[in-house]
Parts: sequence; C-alpha cells; structure tokens
Amino acid sequence: MTQIERPNIDEYFLKIASVIAERSTCLRHHVGAVAVRDKHILATGYNGAAAGLKDCLELGCLRDEHEIPSGTRHEICRAIHAEQNVIIQASLHGISLEGATIYCTHTPCILCAKMLTNARIKRFVSFRKYADDTFIQLFEEAGIRADILAKPSTEILHLD
Repeated sequence: MTQIERPNIDEYFLKIASVIAERSTCLRHHVGAVAVRDKHILATGYNGAAAGLKDCLELGCLRDEHEIPSGTRHEICRAIHAEQNVIIQASLHGISLEGATIYCTHTPCILCAKMLTNARIKRFVSFRKYADDTFIQLFEEAGIRADILAKPSTEILHLD
C-alpha cells in the first residue's frame, strides 16, 4: 500500500490560499486569502479590481505607471487586497470572522491589518512577506497571533 504524507492543517489551508491567488488580476503580486474557523472555510478572497470593473490585466498597472514602490500609496491602485475581499465576502454572506484564522499568501499591509483586527480574527498565517511590516506591532497589541511558515509544496498529491 502506498503511504501518502498528508499536509498538516496549516500547509493545507496555505495551499488553498495559493490556489485562490491564481484568480488575482494584479500584475505585481498574486495574493490569496482564506478565512477558516474550526477547520472549515468561511470565505475566500484574492486581490483585484472591484467586481464588474476593468482590472489591471486589461488596463495596465497604475502603480507601475507612476513608479510607486510596493508597500506604499495603497490608494493609487485598482485592486482591493485579498484580505479586504475575504472580509467583504464574509460580510456579504452574513458570516462573522470573529475567532477565525486567516491564511494568506502574503503578510498584510497596515490597512488590512487594521481591518482584520476589527474583524476580531485570532490568528494570521502566511508564507511570504509583503513590503510592509507595520502589521507586527498592531497584531501583537491586539493579541493576534501571526505565523510566517515555510511555503507549502505546490505539488498536488492524490491517488488516481
């Protein structure tokens, strides 16, 4: 009998966040997020333009056009961040994120960190650092555990 090593729960949900990121329309970073409570997915989000509007794949990147460095001037961007979209999707479906863990491909910018703090999440798990580390002190003060883990394998293991 073939022995398959199952990913642990953090690897599992980080891998799901990576798949969600494939829907991103950002030309700089593909970011995916999944909100989880009690090992159940509550909502997902990826970075991209507001629903129904033209995105950077079609129009090009405003931030690149203005040579804006990553992690700054968030207001000059068509995209809504993945963490913002996970909060929005949860709210559209009447789902509280209180006590949830957010698994995300990147660490949050300070704006997303503030929103996640007010959403009362308990944990944030990522494998890639964004250019803004100011979330660390905010999360510490709010009692939100932040874990930056190794990038999960991109291999999908299954038996045919």
